[in-house]
Amino acid sequence: MSQFRSQFKLESFLGFDLRSLALFRIGLAIIVILDLIARASALSAHYSDAGVLPRQVLQNGLLHPWYWSFHLLNGQAWAQGVLFAIAIFFALLLLVGYRTRWATIAVWALTVSLHNRNPFLLFAGDDVLRAVLFWAMFLPLGASYSLESALNSSPNPLPKRVVSGATFAFMVQLCFIYIWSAAFKTKSAIWFPDGNAVYYALHFDQYATPFGLWMATWPLGLQKVLTFGALLLEWAGPLLIFIPIYSSFFRCIAIVLFILLHIGFGISFEIGMFSYLSIVNWTALIPSEVWDAIAKRWSTPPRQGLAINYDADCGFCKKVVHILRTLLVLTGTPLRKAQDDPAIHEAMLANNSWVVVDWQGHYHFKFEAIAYIVSLSPIFGFLAPLLRWQPVMAIGTRFYEFIASNRKLAGKFTRPFKYRPIVVQPKPWFNIVTLGILLLTTLWNLKGYVDQTVFRRTEPKNDWIAKTHEFFNKKTLQSLNNLGYITRLDQSWSIFAPNPPRDDGWFVIPGKLRDGSVINLLAPDRPLTWDKPTLAQRNALYPTMQWRTYFINLNRGAASSLQPAFARYLCQEWNAHHSGGQTVEQVEVNFVEETTVPPDQSQTTQKKHLFDQSCELPHQT
Repeated sequence: MSQFRSQFKLESFLGFDLRSLALFRIGLAIIVILDLIARASALSAHYSDAGVLPRQVLQNGLLHPWYWSFHLLNGQAWAQGVLFAIAIFFALLLLVGYRTRWATIAVWALTVSLHNRNPFLLFAGDDVLRAVLFWAMFLPLGASYSLESALNSSPNPLPKRVVSGATFAFMVQLCFIYIWSAAFKTKSAIWFPDGNAVYYALHFDQYATPFGLWMATWPLGLQKVLTFGALLLEWAGPLLIFIPIYSSFFRCIAIVLFILLHIGFGISFEIGMFSYLSIVNWTALIPSEVWDAIAKRWSTPPRQGLAINYDADCGFCKKVVHILRTLLVLTGTPLRKAQDDPAIHEAMLANNSWVVVDWQGHYHFKFEAIAYIVSLSPIFGFLAPLLRWQPVMAIGTRFYEFIASNRKLAGKFTRPFKYRPIVVQPKPWFNIVTLGILLLTTLWNLKGYVDQTVFRRTEPKNDWIAKTHEFFNKKTLQSLNNLGYITRLDQSWSIFAPNPPRDDGWFVIPGKLRDGSVINLLAPDRPLTWDKPTLAQRNALYPTMQWRTYFINLNRGAASSLQPAFARYLCQEWNAHHSGGQTVEQVEVNFVEETTVPPDQSQTTQKKHLFDQSCELPHQT
C-alpha cells in the first residue's frame, strides 16, 4: 500500500512540468507565426473584399450569427495586413514569454477572428489550434525559459510542476481530439469491420503526397492492419496519460506513440500544420524525470564552474545577464555583483566590461565572454565558432564597447521589461472556472456525437442516443450553445470520420477572352485540358493548406454560394494584368468528379458543368 501511495501522487499524475510548458509555448508560438506567414501569402485573395469571399457573401447566411471577427470590420487588404502584423507581434511575445498570459489571450482572440473571417479555409489543424490556444490561456506558460522567468522577482523558488484545473482540462481536451474522432469512426463499416479507411484516405488525391501515393500501392491486407491500428490507438492511446501508477512511464509511451502517429500522417498526407501542431501538443506532457535526466547530462564541469559578474550600479547590465542566462539555458549559473569581489571589481574597471569566470578561474571580457558563454549553452553552443570568427569578433567587440559607453541609451531598450513575481498555483475559483468550461466542452462533444448519429439513422430508435438528443434540444441547454460558438469551443473531431473523404476530382475553368480565344484560368501557363492533374500540378494550384481546403469546399455544401464569388475573383485577377482583346469576358466552371471506388472496382470519372459567369458583373462589396 505504501508503495502504491508513493507512486500515486496527484502532482505527478495530473501535473505539468514547467519546462514542458515552456517547450509547448515555444512550439505553439512558432506554429502560429508560420501559419500566419502562410496565410499572408494570399491575404488579399482570402480575407479582403477583393478576394474569393467578400464580406457581403460571407454574411449572407454563410457565417454563424454567434461567430465574431475583427477582420470583418474592414474589407481592405491593408486593414487585414495590420491585423496580421498585430497577431504576429503577440505571437512573438508568446514565443519569448513576456506578458505571456495576455499574449496568449490576444493570439487566441485574433486566431478565432481570422478563422471566422473565412471558415472555408479551415481544416482539422485549425480546430485543434483554437482548442489548445483556449486552454493555453489558463496555463502558466511563461514560468520557465522566458523573459518573465528571467525577470522573476519572487523570493520563493518556483515548483517543478504545476497541477490545476487547467492541466486536467488540457489533458482531457487532448484525449477528446482522438477518442471522439474514434467514436465517430466506429459508426462506419469502412473503419470497422471492413478496415478499408486507410485505402480510401490514401486514394483521396487532394491530400496526396509522394509517400502516400506509394503507400496506396501496398497490399490491401497491410492497409487494413494500419486502419485497425490507428483506430485502436485513438481509442486507447490517450487513456495512457491517466494511469495513476508509474504515470511518467505511461506518459512517455503515449507521447512516443502519438508523435510517431503524426509523423506518419505528415509524410502520408498534405494536411498542413495538423501533424506539427499535434506533436507540439504532446510536448506539454513530457514528465519531469525526462527533464531531470537531460539536466543531469548537461551538468558538466565547465557549466557548473561558470560564474557571471556584472556591474551592480548598472540596471541594464543586471537585466541583460538574467535574460542571457535564461535564453542560453544555463539555469543555476550564479550571477554576482562585481563589487562584492575586489579582484573582479578591479578587472571590471580596468576592462570596462563584465567579468565571466570559467571553471578553471580564467577571466573573460566583452564580446569574447559572450562567445564563451554561448559555447556552454546546450542549445546554442553550435553558434560559438561563428561568434569567435575574427570578423564577427571584431564587430561584436566594437558593439559591446559602444553599449558599455552608452548604458543609459541601452537601458531605454530594456526599460519596458519589468521585474515581476511569477505565481504558478492558481486560485481555487480559477480551477472552478476551468473545470466548469471543461464540463461544457464535454457536453458539446457528446452533443455533436449524438446529433450526427441521429442524423445518419434511416429509422428512428428509442434508445439512449435518442433520449440524449431530445435532452440537448431543450431550450435551456440550447442557450448554452452560444457560449461554445462565442469561444469557438464548438468542437467536432470528425477527422477522416465517420468516413475518409471520397468526393475526389478536379476543376476545369476555361475563360473566354474578348478576342475569342480560350485560356486555362486555373493554370494560365498550361493549355486547357480535362486530363487529371499530376501531383506537381495539383501542388502548384495549392501553394498552401488554405488553398487546398478552399478548393475542396468549392465542391461541397456551400459551393453554390462560393463558386460565383470565386469566378469573379478569377476575372479580376486576370483582367488586372491584361487589356483589350486579352481580357476575359466569360468564365465557365466545370468539375471532373472522381469519387473513390472500393478496392475491387475500376475508377471512373464524370464531367459536370456547374455554371457560367460573366465578367461584366460588378464586384460585390
